[in-house]
Amino acid sequence: MSKMRFAILGCGMIASYHADAINDIENAILVGAFDLNKESLEKFCNKYSVKAFSSLNEMLESENVDTVCICLPSGLHCENAVLCAEHKKHIVIEKPIALDNEQCDRIIKSADENGVMATVISQLRYSGSVNAVKEAVDDGKFGKIVLCDISMKYYRSAEYYSSSNWKGTFKMDGGGALMNQGIHGIDLLQHIMGPVVSVQAYAKTLLHNIEAEDTLVAALEYKNGAVGTVQATTSVYPGFQRKISVCGTEGSVVLSENIIEKSEFKNKNPFENIDFGTTDMKTGSRPDAMRYELHRDQIADFIKCVNNNTVPALSAREGKKAVEIICAIYESARTGKKIFI
Repeated sequence: MSKMRFAILGCGMIASYHADAINDIENAILVGAFDLNKESLEKFCNKYSVKAFSSLNEMLESENVDTVCICLPSGLHCENAVLCAEHKKHIVIEKPIALDNEQCDRIIKSADENGVMATVISQLRYSGSVNAVKEAVDDGKFGKIVLCDISMKYYRSAEYYSSSNWKGTFKMDGGGALMNQGIHGIDLLQHIMGPVVSVQAYAKTLLHNIEAEDTLVAALEYKNGAVGTVQATTSVYPGFQRKISVCGTEGSVVLSENIIEKSEFKNKNPFENIDFGTTDMKTGSRPDAMRYELHRDQIADFIKCVNNNTVPALSAREGKKAVEIICAIYESARTGKKIFI
């Protein structure tokens, strides 16, 4: 089987995770990249020994490119995803897929009309711990689930925001701590628990000189009857690992980043004989503290779906769900009202 040929659009920090992932997949090859910042483009292409396209149009018209990884600021995802689809390129989009429901729908429509596949990166869906917890929820191991909470208490320095002109803005980042740092967590909540039906939220900017929130709390009601809370901030030093807790009448579990940290059940513990290892991820304090392996697993699965003409687990429609929840949370914070989804 021939290798899927990838090009990367946008050569910032996150592009290296995509490049390292692609280079670690047997039936994939990175062929080139494009960025308006010529210095970043040259540095990236030299590092990975790939072609530096002279323009976006050259890259999209190249017959040597099957799939484009969009690694641009979030506010540029929609228009460029649509362009890629119109040029019959499959699309891998860094989170978030887009900034609002309308933009998500444009991407979905364009991909459908042009017969290409689109996926949004939510690499923690490929964690063994996450999938084990979801399976236990689906199998009723927790009994009646009462609570599902997430804590995303991160720290980002003033320099993190001042180093770019788009982070922390609504136009280009879609929001602050929740949309940028928190979207993976929101995706995991709805992946594990199922649909969120209502939200009530408060958002504040307490530390950073940014337009959007750097601190947010929200109460959620799930379709399955459980309730929960969301805490998202980039303002607490030194920053802590993401924590998700699922608590039911028969047992409870705590996920720390993508590892089961603690589990206790009345009867048989569904996780007692599984060694999920430990995590040293420090994304609570460092945005570059990820590893690329889960990106690799997601992109490899996407290639398999393209080759088999099956729908990816993280399709554009699936990627919209987290954006829809976040937009409802922001609307609640703006209006002071409970918002139904």
